[in-house]
Amino acid sequence: MPRRAWLHALLTATLAPALLSACRRPAAAQPVPAGATVLALGDSLTHGTGAPAGSDYPSVLASLTGWRLINAGIPGDTSTQALERLPALLQAHRPALVIVSIGGNDFLRRQPEAATRANLRAICQQALQAGAQVLIVAVPRLSLAAALGQLSDHPLYAETARELKLPLLRDGWSNVLAQPGLRSDAVHANAQGYAQFARHLHATAVAVGLLKG
Repeated sequence: MPRRAWLHALLTATLAPALLSACRRPAAAQPVPAGATVLALGDSLTHGTGAPAGSDYPSVLASLTGWRLINAGIPGDTSTQALERLPALLQAHRPALVIVSIGGNDFLRRQPEAATRANLRAICQQALQAGAQVLIVAVPRLSLAAALGQLSDHPLYAETARELKLPLLRDGWSNVLAQPGLRSDAVHANAQGYAQFARHLHATAVAVGLLKG
């Protein structure tokens, strides 16, 4: 092999994994200051179903961060419904950050995964276009293991976060809903569960640069 071709092959083999990793790495987040408006978009898990008023995760997160949290969680909402109401929410609140936790009702109703994926991507893109940062929250997948209490995140969340270079909260709901002591029923947290989720989200926000440690 000619020396030039050998050097090219060596550089390609050495740099390609690093370049691929860089392409998949989330864009650098900007710290969201105390007092900034943050929109929590979701369903009953965001709303706080199963716990007393004020125990929902956005309320707990507000106390941990100083952010002004808008709880835009509606029980029963699918990703399609969340996408439909997002433009009005963005216009009304002009959030600095949108926390996206949606899709559980899609899975429970056996809606096409491709539609959920497309809706999640569109939600994130609309929020970005409105000038907000976005944090995606992974939601557990339905499986036989899930029925036995062994929950894991649906892979479409990590794939979407990688595609759009957005930070991802991993294993938040999966960890909470796998523990009977943190649940009010099979699919909702109790006050302790929402508090644990909020602490996990707070730690993730610090880790990815949305909050100063």
